[in-house]
Amino acid sequence: MKALSLLVAILLMAGCAASRRPAPVEDRRPPAAPAAKAPAAAVETPAPTPEGFYTVKKGDTLYSIALEHGHDYRELAQWNSLDDATKLRVGQVLRVKPPAEPAVVVGAGRPGGRIESKPLDPGQKPAPQVQQQPREEPRLLEAEPLKFAWPVKGKIVAAFAEPRQKGIDIAGKTGEPVNAAAPGRVTYVGSGIPGLGKLVVIKHDQGYITVYANNKDILVKEQQNVTRGQKIAELGEKLHFQIRKGAVAVDPLLYLPKS
Repeated sequence: MKALSLLVAILLMAGCAASRRPAPVEDRRPPAAPAAKAPAAAVETPAPTPEGFYTVKKGDTLYSIALEHGHDYRELAQWNSLDDATKLRVGQVLRVKPPAEPAVVVGAGRPGGRIESKPLDPGQKPAPQVQQQPREEPRLLEAEPLKFAWPVKGKIVAAFAEPRQKGIDIAGKTGEPVNAAAPGRVTYVGSGIPGLGKLVVIKHDQGYITVYANNKDILVKEQQNVTRGQKIAELGEKLHFQIRKGAVAVDPLLYLPKS
């Protein structure tokens, strides 16, 4: 009987201990706001190149830049004080238009200057006034259009398609003569423009430029004057021929005589 009472007492004590366990704690706080992401670093946009200037890109040469803007590369070198035409760096800004000439003031007097008037000496007669005739403006004669001739005779294998194809390709026999399409002055001879091989550039009157590319051999020198039809090079597999009006490439078929 005592053992039974002792067992009951032990069970009651265990039940009381279990009832005293703390209830689970429930977190009723509002969820924390997600951490703000750091703003992405701003990408700097390069400043636009001002008009009359050009920013050098990868693959550019002074010769290609000069051709694209209708100038002699010597002019660009002079305007930009370049001692070595072969040394350009990507991102360099070059002047591609002539610098403006300073204004010249003719007959400017000193500021605040006084004008003195003196009476005529006795017996001196005033000089007769000469009536000025209105000046006749000189007439401007219209320049005759420049006449071009075919640089080579052959089949056109690639037509003008700006901006991808800035001229025409004329096929022929290797070694055939390449002739100047019009009279002018040779401004460039060499291989300094990627993709055009051995190259001749001739500058003509009225702002025209002709380009003869991918030659086998070149027979003229820079600064040499040439006449229309003069042999300037020997043909490679085909001639790439351009006519430019200043900086603009035009379709040579609009200027060459109909064959």
